[in-house]
Amino acid sequence: MAELNYINIEGAIGAGKSSLAKTLAEKMDARLILEETEENPFLPDFYKDKRRYAFQTQLFFLLSRHRQQQELFATDLFHKKIVSDYFFDKDRIFASVTLDQREFYLYEKLLLILEKDIPRPDLVVYLQTSSEVLLKRIKERGRFYEKNIDSEYIKALNEAYNYYFFHYTKTPLLVVNTDRIDFVHNEKDLADLLTLLATPLSGTKYYVPMGES
Repeated sequence: MAELNYINIEGAIGAGKSSLAKTLAEKMDARLILEETEENPFLPDFYKDKRRYAFQTQLFFLLSRHRQQQELFATDLFHKKIVSDYFFDKDRIFASVTLDQREFYLYEKLLLILEKDIPRPDLVVYLQTSSEVLLKRIKERGRFYEKNIDSEYIKALNEAYNYYFFHYTKTPLLVVNTDRIDFVHNEKDLADLLTLLATPLSGTKYYVPMGES
């Protein structure tokens, strides 16, 4: 995995991004970058009233993610590799679902300025998951600010993710179907993924494991 110095883990809400990123960072002795989701003060209100709080929520995330990305490659004396549980482009995916046309126009103007100095990962791992499994996992983890998430929002978001990554060509991409596997608690599932990451990857590769969680 010497060539993979910067890996982004992506997927819709409940896909298992943070869990996998933590596990990979530990196995690879890499620096772990976690999205600061719970610091967004608008998020609980957004899940109660999406139309009213979508723009504020999205702008907070955009600026927070941009600041974190700018700080990403500050000197780290202990780790060369970096594993992050989010991909900066995710912001545009969410905005396309949550904002109306005028809001999205303003958002895009700001995004085009901010994204110019964002580092590109060596690999994006997209955790592709069915909407039914996403909803199940969200319910199981029981985060207070997610208790008002509705199924239609998750389905729309999941469709936007699938559409985006179906057309994605900016970096090497590994699409992993996660419906029937558990990288965190199943050592074989994790070992299979690590073996795959140890091989040269280019373009888009699809990985559909046969394991069961």
